[in-house]
Amino acid sequence: MHQPIATTRSATGIPTGRLAVWWVIASEIVIFGGLLGSYVMYRLLHDAWSIEAANTHTLAGATNTFVLLTSSLFVVLGHHAAEHGDGKKAFRYLWLTILGGFIFLIIKSIEWTGEIHHGFVMTKSLFWAFYYTAAGLHALHVIAGMVIMAIISFDTIKNKNLHRVELIGIYWHFVDIVWIFLFPLLYIAK
Repeated sequence: MHQPIATTRSATGIPTGRLAVWWVIASEIVIFGGLLGSYVMYRLLHDAWSIEAANTHTLAGATNTFVLLTSSLFVVLGHHAAEHGDGKKAFRYLWLTILGGFIFLIIKSIEWTGEIHHGFVMTKSLFWAFYYTAAGLHALHVIAGMVIMAIISFDTIKNKNLHRVELIGIYWHFVDIVWIFLFPLLYIAK
């Protein structure tokens, strides 16, 4: 079977798809880095943030941490299956990863519903503005990862383009790493 030249050509020694994913992640690091850097600077200068942060649900954040880390295990297992040419197994693991994303979003939705119900809305304080912006931006990245993973999965079940499992796996690990920074900053540092 003939592969498109864009997936086989490499001037850097790194496959084009992998290089593209790392460029995307580099740009996302700038976005999240700026947001989290601003958050830390404001947090250090405003003692009132501790009072606001005490209203976040640490158990929900911890549960979501466990869910995302488990979903990362599934994407690693999917990559392993893809490397061994088992597209059907990779398909199952990708969908277990997507299920982890859905569980994450459901927990986040329940958490936000409760917080909003208690009056902790984005306009209440600068802490809540940062909280909803950072967690919301992260949730959008979870959704994007799930959509891309679903699209990739339909090729994997046919044993086509199995190298893409690694690419979405790299992105998914980035999403997990961002959450590992968000969890202690938003939920634990009270």
